[in-house]
Amino acid sequence: MVLTDPKSMIRVAREAGEEAHVEPLDLGERVRELRRSRGWTLEEAAVRAGLARSTLSKIENGQMSPTYDALKKLAGGLAISVPQLFTPPLRQQVMGRMAVTKAGEGQSQATVTYEHELLAAHLTKKQMLPYRATIRARELEEFDGWVRHDGEEFLYVLTGVIRLYTEFYEPVELRRGDSAYYDAAMGHNVISLSDEDATILWVTSLV
Repeated sequence: MVLTDPKSMIRVAREAGEEAHVEPLDLGERVRELRRSRGWTLEEAAVRAGLARSTLSKIENGQMSPTYDALKKLAGGLAISVPQLFTPPLRQQVMGRMAVTKAGEGQSQATVTYEHELLAAHLTKKQMLPYRATIRARELEEFDGWVRHDGEEFLYVLTGVIRLYTEFYEPVELRRGDSAYYDAAMGHNVISLSDEDATILWVTSLV
């Protein structure tokens, strides 16, 4: 079974049994939103779903129509049912929310080059993704190409010395107390120049 268009239209019936209301759903955006709400990178989500990173990227960007098997893998990786992939989230404004993360109690997400501690990990529908990162990488060659994603990003060096590489600028060395704000769609990578792994605070926009 192949979906003819990833930007599928779904019909959502009202609870009162009235005439169905047609609401458009962009599958790619829905998958991206579900992934980001869990604080996962594209690579992490692909591993959990058992899909190639390039395949997941194409699905999120509407560049391919996933097979039913791929949809089942996606749903399984996200711990939801296949129909939930096509169910739009409730749009409601939530006021007065707060999430407190005590030191060392963040949600750990480790990769070869970074070790992330997600902050406010259980707060859904966030507009920012804050996390503390331990920079393991020492050479740019340790990365499999540029890291890039939607939104804007802010980093603040907590300990150590780092080098920030970006696609359109010369590499810049940053020390404790230094910061950078940049377009996250621009390729970027960070390595540690310290003997010890450097640590930084990263905040990524989700809108």
